[in-house]
Order: sequence, then C-alpha cells, then structure tokens
Amino acid sequence: MNVHDTMPLHLAPRDRDILRQLGARKAEIALHPVNEERRRAWLALDCGEGDRVMVLAEHGGIRDARRPFSGDRLECVDGWARSVEAGLRADIWLFEQLQDDHVAEPWLNAGWQVSCSDYGVQAVVHQGGDATHMGSRRWDPPIRDLDRDFDKLRPRTFAVDRDATLTAMERLENVLGDILQVRLRGSHYWTMGLTWRAIELIGLDHLMLTMYDQPQGLHRLMAFLRDDHQAFSDWLETEGLYTLNNENDYIGSGSMGYTADLPRGGRPADAPVAAPVDTSADTPVPVTAADLWVLLESQETVGVGPEFFEEFIFPYQSSLAARFGKTYYGCCEPVDNRWHVIERIPNLARVSVSPWADQEAMAAALGRDYVFSRKPNPTLISTGVFDERAIRADIRRTLEIARGCRLEIIMKDVHTLNEEPERLARWVRIAREEIDKAG
Repeated sequence: MNVHDTMPLHLAPRDRDILRQLGARKAEIALHPVNEERRRAWLALDCGEGDRVMVLAEHGGIRDARRPFSGDRLECVDGWARSVEAGLRADIWLFEQLQDDHVAEPWLNAGWQVSCSDYGVQAVVHQGGDATHMGSRRWDPPIRDLDRDFDKLRPRTFAVDRDATLTAMERLENVLGDILQVRLRGSHYWTMGLTWRAIELIGLDHLMLTMYDQPQGLHRLMAFLRDDHQAFSDWLETEGLYTLNNENDYIGSGSMGYTADLPRGGRPADAPVAAPVDTSADTPVPVTAADLWVLLESQETVGVGPEFFEEFIFPYQSSLAARFGKTYYGCCEPVDNRWHVIERIPNLARVSVSPWADQEAMAAALGRDYVFSRKPNPTLISTGVFDERAIRADIRRTLEIARGCRLEIIMKDVHTLNEEPERLARWVRIAREEIDKAG
C-alpha cells in the first residue's frame, strides 16, 4: 500500500515546499564524488588499509548567541516540519560550509520510539546558573547506603510505541519519500559504560569511597547495572528494535560507524536491517548486539587508580563488550594509565585520546592495531583570541606523535566560539592544511 495515498499530511504548502527543496538539495549533494572518497577513507581507516587522517568537528554543543548552525534560520511554521528542516539544513551546512569528513548520504533516518523507566528511585537535582548555557548542577543521590538502600532499586522496564513509529515513518515518506530514502535506523543509547548511571544513584564521591568502605556493595551495584543494561539489549533484540550502525552513524564519542566488519554472523550484505513496520512484509534478518558498535567509557572514574578501575569497573564493562561486534573505548577521560586493563576489552577497535591523555604513550600502545581517536582541547578555538599558531602547533604535535597510527582528529565538546561561528570551519581548514604539509 502506498503511504502517499493513505496518510494525509496536514502541512501548509509552503512548509512542504521548503522541505522538498531542502531534500532535493541533500539528494544532489549526496551524489558528489567527495562523498564516495570519504566513505572509502573511513572504511580504510577502520580496516587498517589507509593512511588518510580523518577530520571531524561537532557543533551541537555550542551555546553562543551566534552559532555555526542554529534554528534561528528555520523557515517552516509547523513544529514537526521545523525539526525535519533543521536536520536537512544541518546536513547541507556540514557539506557546504564545514567541509569536514562527514558523509552526505541520500537518506533520512527515523528511529524506533522506545521509552525506559527509572530504577524505582530518583535523584533530587539542584541546578546552578543557566542550564541552557552549561550551568552547574548537583544532585542528592537516592541511594545513601548501599547495604541499607539497595533493595529500593528496581530493574528498568521498556516499551516501544510501534504505531507512533509507523506514523513518523509515513509522514516522512509522504513529504520526502520520492526524493530521499526514508529508513528505520537509530540508536537507543549513547554509552554502555555504567559509571554515569552509578553516580546518578549513589553520587560521585560515594562511588569512590565505597571502593574502600563497601566494596561488596559496589560490586553488587555494578552487577545490577550490568544485568540491567544486558536486559535492555536482550529486549531490543527480542523486539526487533536494533538497527545497524555500520555506516554514516555516530558511534563512540564522536566517530563514524563505517566498517566492513559489521554486521557479523553471515548476514547477507543486502539483508534488511530492522524489523518491518508493515507486518505484512517479509521478516528481515534480526539485528543483534553482535552486529553493532558499542561505546564504553568511564569518565566519572578519572580520579580512580588503575587497580580500582580494574577491580570495580572493568569486569562489568568487559562482559557487556563481549556481546557486541566492535568496541569504541573512552571519551574525555585519559586512558593511558589504565591501558593495560582496557586493552583486554573484547572487540576493541577505536580508543579516545582525550586532551588530557599522554599522546606518546597512547601512540606506542595503539600502533596500527587500533584507531587513535584524537580529541584536541576545545579551548584552542574557544578563547578570546583565535591563535592559529597555537592551533597549528597542536595539530602538528599530534601528527608527529601519531605518525604511523590510524588517526582521526575530532574537535568536540565545543561550547563557545567566542561569538565567532566561522572559527569551526576555519579549524577544519587548518587541520587539513597541516595534514597535507605532514604528508
């Protein structure tokens, strides 16, 4: 049945025209040969057959009044149309203005509408400053004593709204389906790292102190969280809600998912990648965790020694990683002092080298076996003076240290450009110039 004939879309003609014009521009951009070059370069980086340094820059966290791309330029009136417009304009801006190694693909993604309960308890949050401008916050953790309060915790429950998902898909198809492929594809979580959930429940200082005061209680909590995350993954598999993340998908802490290693398990390359929203359709090959990238990180334990990380965090992360096809490890935390532990993570493929990491140690450790996922310090492009010499020196240092490694450089966690939005694209051009000079 043709969704264009069965679902009227109550959308003003002007809004519809704007979306279709933007969709046509995205489809045109996707045909540009630079996208095929970038796609091949990402695949080569992942399998270790290429030496091209990949460059990415993120803009979503910038809180300036003047941003590289923002909703201020949206023209649609309808709220749903504005959200679609924002995504299309962002994709076009990435290609035309930022010009990093994001790939423009000829499709739109819509994800399953999934919801999760809490753990039966909730923290009381106190917000300081302006929350829209990255203000501070603190919270009163609901679990004060692991031995006394543990039984307050309840495993999460999960639900999917299939009708709402189908409606969202049909609406996109109705407006843009003849211009761009509409796909059911999206993630259900950012990380399986566990420790953020732990500090929400017991607090950051308590997490550290319980390693001494209540070690068995902390092991019990980490096992509970591991089992809960595993149960969520099992539920997603059983319900047919996992979709692949092996292409132009955000994976890890800033990278792209392009890989020839996934999906695993002998799935045909052209097999469907999600359960059908039309139950009359042929049953697709189900996606499992073994077909997917997973992110693990433990930023909250940056002040914890490697021996305590190995005892209280690693076993639970490791058992989760074993379920997945490929693992990206780390975010903002430096991992050089715990590398001898992290290198045992199953299916490890990419490792975050944060601004606070020892680059020399990480280059020696990663070699050609793993992708060196470098995150420069965003302060370099955020301060009052945009010091190009300092920026170039920083990039050159990484290029020198990581020579011979499989390298991606990702400018992320940028919250201000000092009201000079052109800085982000300028950083991309500087990075490319220094990469070209380095040969």
